[in-house]
Amino acid sequence: MKEETIKHKTVKNQYRNRELSWLQFNARVLQEAEDVSVPLIERLRFIGIFSNNLDEFFKVRYATIKRIDDAGKGGRSFLGGYSAKELMEEITQTVISQQRNSLKVLAEINKQLEKENIFIIDETEVTPSQGEFISDYFISKVSPALVTIMISELDKFPSLKDTAAYLAVKMVISNEDASLDAKKLYALIEIPRSVERFVVLPQEGDKQYIIILDDLIRYCLHNLFNIFKYERISAHMIKISRDAELDIDSDLSRSFIDKISKSVKERSKGDPVRFVYDKSIDSATLQFLLDKMGINNTDSIIPGGRYHNRRDYMDFPSLGRNDLQYEPKTPVPIAGLSLEGSLLDKIAKKDYLLHAPYQTFSYIIKFLREAALDPKVKTIKITIYRLAQLSHISSSLINAAKNGKDVTVQIELRARFDEEANIRYAEQMQSEGVKLIFGVAGLKIHCKMCLVERLENKKLKRYAIVSTGNFNESTAKVYTDYSLFTSNSKICKEINKVFDFFEVNYEIKKYNHLIVSPHYTRNAIYEMIDTEILNAKSGVISGIKLKLNSLSDHGIIDKLYEASNAGVQVQLIVRGLCCLIPGVQGMSENIEVISIIGKFLEHPRLFIFSNNGKNDIYISSADFMGRNLDNRVEVSCPIYDLDIKKQIVEMFEIGWSDNVKAREISNNNDNAYRNNGEALVRSQFVMYDYYLNKLKNN
Repeated sequence: MKEETIKHKTVKNQYRNRELSWLQFNARVLQEAEDVSVPLIERLRFIGIFSNNLDEFFKVRYATIKRIDDAGKGGRSFLGGYSAKELMEEITQTVISQQRNSLKVLAEINKQLEKENIFIIDETEVTPSQGEFISDYFISKVSPALVTIMISELDKFPSLKDTAAYLAVKMVISNEDASLDAKKLYALIEIPRSVERFVVLPQEGDKQYIIILDDLIRYCLHNLFNIFKYERISAHMIKISRDAELDIDSDLSRSFIDKISKSVKERSKGDPVRFVYDKSIDSATLQFLLDKMGINNTDSIIPGGRYHNRRDYMDFPSLGRNDLQYEPKTPVPIAGLSLEGSLLDKIAKKDYLLHAPYQTFSYIIKFLREAALDPKVKTIKITIYRLAQLSHISSSLINAAKNGKDVTVQIELRARFDEEANIRYAEQMQSEGVKLIFGVAGLKIHCKMCLVERLENKKLKRYAIVSTGNFNESTAKVYTDYSLFTSNSKICKEINKVFDFFEVNYEIKKYNHLIVSPHYTRNAIYEMIDTEILNAKSGVISGIKLKLNSLSDHGIIDKLYEASNAGVQVQLIVRGLCCLIPGVQGMSENIEVISIIGKFLEHPRLFIFSNNGKNDIYISSADFMGRNLDNRVEVSCPIYDLDIKKQIVEMFEIGWSDNVKAREISNNNDNAYRNNGEALVRSQFVMYDYYLNKLKNN
């Protein structure tokens, strides 16, 4: 025990800093771009995901740390031993290193693309025939969308849009031009979002050519600035990220929609938290921009490459090259549950589990469309967090309201970065007769539930969907999630209680089946961990298996450490940030953590507590973060159907056996790929085959 204690004390902190852990997660995303076994165009798209993740990180997490520092607070107690200032510096250095690596990866991918006769050219490589196409394209498509600002003589520097990309243009004026006092002129060109970032040029034989919009504009700079007599002209990209936290006013006379809408608009004026620039820009131009924008060393100033907003690589054109992309897999039906006939009649007899995207999301659309048309259905209640851009969910709910159903939608207007879309949908549904609820003061509504009440034999019978992910047919193609279809009267009754809480939230409900945040989840998880601790000490079967997006809550982590010290074997699959440090003697030697990054985004929250072999299983909307436990409405739903319980355990075991896309989360913090010496298992591919086999054997 003494040796173990010493080893425990060699760990600087019991918890990994959440921001640095998140950056390690994003490094795993970048590993996918680096992995030569990943199809080339998919590798480019992972570059886009990596970049998009960083944008959101700076707008939210880094901005929060900057607020702490600006307020003069140290923050060491909840920043993992770092002061806010130290952490900002550590983040900046880590990001600079990752950005440097991402540029190397991108350069290597471009070399491989050339071997496939795909060439991404810049403005210096344009042939005369391509130049004609580009000039015509610029005049017809690009020029009308451009916003160009001459900034040299402006008293006040224009407010740059959050994460928009700009070309900073410098012109050295010819001595022959006596009409201008200044011999250097500066301008900003905003890269328009309304034009495709990757412009596909006419194919030449077997060779395909693409020019990035930034370079297309560079090629046409003279078209823009030919009124000036300049000797030299150059254009370098810059980008600014702003604090994206919503500051919602307390004006009681304004509707909640109005308040959120105003706050979203004010976001564009948030304080800058990151300035990224092309590192080849000359120092005088860079200093001119920094001075004009009032950016100083307390902001994250990051030298980057020639191109920013590489998130656009997520939409890199397919070019008809299916061989350079993941083989498309058609989502399969749920074994024993046909989309023909009534789903409600089938769910009345048995629970079913949908595992998207392996199985088709069409069941959820069918469920709502049937409810919208069925004369026996009287009410529909649903929680909405993020909707697809063209949402069949929304249209089905409007259809139901038009058919005289009592439709209630709890829509979360504060779903980060989807506020504007949700406001638009809220106004549309409200105008069509759908009753809207805008949540509970001080709490985000993050649970994913739908409840249908149907009059059968003069009695109301309830049907429900409880999901780990959003009711969003677009993300369901790339996010893995569980959705339970059930008519279990006890579960459905408690789901209805949650909807009642949204409207009468001064009354805290009691639950015997669901675990509901913010009132019960933390203690319920503590109690289930305590049961495993007691079982381990009593010599009976114990074990904890968790699948999460994020694990950062110190209270839960302490409980898992306690379980480890009692001999409970803990297996964690955590996609994103993980503040728990596994494998440390005297603290966490019985805890293993892996992270799986692959073709799909791993999104389910799943809890399996052995309970002496009984396997208490829950699917949940909640990660183990303080906000999910204490500041949101979340629902964890028990799985009672024995076949579904068996399926979920088997799914977890397939994930746990992954040794292709699984990385070990360890004290080394090196994102090492798992190498367990077993036959290769790529869990996401194996899961799809699992469901195919279930269909064949059904």
